[in-house]
Amino acid sequence: MPKYDLLVIGGGPAGSSAAYWGAKRGLSVAVLEKKNFPRDKTCGDGLTPRAVLQLEEMGVLTDLEPTSHRHIGLRTRANQQVLELEWPDHPDFPNYGLCVRRREFDQLLLQAAEKQGAKVFMQTEAVEPIFTANKLGLAGAKIKSSIKTDFSEISARSVIVSDGANSRFGRALGAKRERSWPQGMAIRTYYESVNSSDVWLESNIDIRDKNGGALPGYGWVFPLGDGTINVGIGILSTSKNYTDLNTSKLMTQWANAVDDRWNIDSENPCIDPVGGRLPMGGSVSPKAGTNWMLVGDAAGFINPFNGEGIDYALETGRHSANLIVDNLTKNSDPDFRHVYPEWLEKNYGLYFRIGRAFAKIIGKPAIMKNLTGTGMRSKSLMEWALRIMSNMLRPEERGPAELAYNTIATLLKIKDTGVSKKEGRA
Repeated sequence: MPKYDLLVIGGGPAGSSAAYWGAKRGLSVAVLEKKNFPRDKTCGDGLTPRAVLQLEEMGVLTDLEPTSHRHIGLRTRANQQVLELEWPDHPDFPNYGLCVRRREFDQLLLQAAEKQGAKVFMQTEAVEPIFTANKLGLAGAKIKSSIKTDFSEISARSVIVSDGANSRFGRALGAKRERSWPQGMAIRTYYESVNSSDVWLESNIDIRDKNGGALPGYGWVFPLGDGTINVGIGILSTSKNYTDLNTSKLMTQWANAVDDRWNIDSENPCIDPVGGRLPMGGSVSPKAGTNWMLVGDAAGFINPFNGEGIDYALETGRHSANLIVDNLTKNSDPDFRHVYPEWLEKNYGLYFRIGRAFAKIIGKPAIMKNLTGTGMRSKSLMEWALRIMSNMLRPEERGPAELAYNTIATLLKIKDTGVSKKEGRA
């Protein structure tokens, strides 16, 4: 049975980030990925400035250039009004984002981790945890592989779980979604468009169901620069009719409502629409045991404002790997049950609380209509809202954001104390 310093379960952006930084800092790393890359993935294909920073520090931006398209901000549509909002200037983050298909993006990131020395096992799934003798940690994982291997188990000193929004391995460790917190449901496809080289992401936050009723979600159009655009719609669980909504019909309705400037043939997408559910706002817990951590979508780190999660996948993957390296440097027994959640709370706590509150607001059409009506008349107010939504507040703006959250929480009687509700199980 092979043994590694770090076992990474899942080779998406979070797992690739963890493997890259772990291997770069000297760990022996194994990555188990049940699919065979390249593979498609339900996603809007948009990368925020936060994500671009991580990619820059991984040294992969040059490799991404042939298949990516740069955008400078967000074009927002609501209440028959349009605002174009540039990504904010920030002392830490660049002022642009990228669009790139996940098919190319995920493969490039995993290859970057492999170049750093990580051993990648494709078509290999971690099917069961192997616990330590005292049951307080993990000794590795049992595997099932479609390729020939001479082993059925992998041993590791630490484990990072990054197997996506449905995280079977996380559930085997006792991780569960907090059902009172928002969940998203999204569906997307691609269309040919003469404006595929547009430099703006586009969102419509005033979408309607078949009866003309407001829906708690938003529609998007993200240009890819290759003659196609990514068109999708996301709905939040704060909708009263969430479980009864037919996403395929919603996708058809949204495609027919897309602005004429994109000049699409709504009846002829490039591929059939695909969708999935998204745990949001850090809603999965516990996120850590003594020697394991959940990262990215597996931990519910998906933006409650817009369903984006790649930046948090890259960031949590990197930080979890750094925690493991630092612990091994100290040559002490690991225990991430408190140090990892504390870092998450410090870095994401306020942001996700605001996001979860916002999700409740957009589930109340009357309140949302008043807010968007006011906001769309003030570009400066919407620019501030974009800084909140993209998690790009400057340090001096955190106080007003906290005040805004407290006001919303009082209005909606929200009791929400942290990035997650339950931590500490091994």
